Amino acid sequence: MNRRHCATAAITLVCALALLTSTGQATAAPVPEPSPSPSSSPAGSPTRYSNADLEKVREQIDTLYRKAGAATDAYNLAEEQTKKQSGEIVKLAKAIVDGQARIAALKDRAGAQAREQYRNGGLPPGAQLALSNDPKLFLDGLNKVRQSQHASKSLLADLNQTQDDLETYTQDASANWEKLETNRVRQVKAKKKINAQIKAAEKLESQLEKKERDRLRQLERDAADKAQTAWLSSGAIKDVSGEASAGGAAAVAFATAQIGKPYVWGAEGPGSYDCSGLTSQAWLAAKRPIPRTSQEQWRLLPRIDIQDMRPGDLIIYHADASHVGMYVGDGTIVHSPRPGRNVTLAGAGSMKILGVVRPDK
Repeated sequence: MNRRHCATAAITLVCALALLTSTGQATAAPVPEPSPSPSSSPAGSPTRYSNADLEKVREQIDTLYRKAGAATDAYNLAEEQTKKQSGEIVKLAKAIVDGQARIAALKDRAGAQAREQYRNGGLPPGAQLALSNDPKLFLDGLNKVRQSQHASKSLLADLNQTQDDLETYTQDASANWEKLETNRVRQVKAKKKINAQIKAAEKLESQLEKKERDRLRQLERDAADKAQTAWLSSGAIKDVSGEASAGGAAAVAFATAQIGKPYVWGAEGPGSYDCSGLTSQAWLAAKRPIPRTSQEQWRLLPRIDIQDMRPGDLIIYHADASHVGMYVGDGTIVHSPRPGRNVTLAGAGSMKILGVVRPDK
């Protein structure tokens, strides 16, 4: 294998990093429109919905945004992994360049030794002394011969090791390149899903008159209040009285300071956030980095019982861990709900709880 050629080719990996992080635009897939009630408006006017119809619309919109949330997690994870692999390739490329420079220097040293031996009739100076009839010069010569042999072996070993390292760097760079491309494809697919779900939900809402949209918002609040009341009535947080740790208090302070900022999928601030962007940045502000996505937060962070919950802990929602909020006390969370909504306070039991994790356990 031509190691130098392979290593040089690997360096070109860095040149295409910018291309790997770009994602294409996607068009939303059409979704069936909800059936209007029998008392629809005349042709040409916006469809009018009964409360029962609006509740169905609310459920459809909620489902679409939840699916978008799950796709957002996939996008965020792929993006995080892409950034990591990009950084690894940059490091490997630098190592390849350094390795090539070291090989060149070692070859120069080997060449200098060879030229010296040629000038001395093919023998190093120590060998010439070893052939002397003078006992003292003979012993000095033997010592220099041994030193020369040791230096030559060391030089050869360094050269072989550097060439082996260079081959490893090249192979690692190629493997990371493949991972990078895989993550790029995952990003594109996730982005298409997100756009499709969000646009479908927006289409449903756009069919409503202003009064109907207001009623829809009220239905959302009613559903959340009903779930929260049921959760509190169950005694789920009857004995919850834990106080925030220093890190938890700092995370809560950061998260609540973002109230009013809009949800934007994939956003990590400072002007907008998605759900896990808010929680990860809040704990980063508390000097405790945590995984970027709600699914990774659920998978990797220590889990605790609800009864042991304290401000700063993260509550993970839905069976697919597609949403996360930060507990702030008194049965309340701060979270970034979904597109079209802002960072806000909400009842901790207003959505289906999967579990609770603690970043600083």
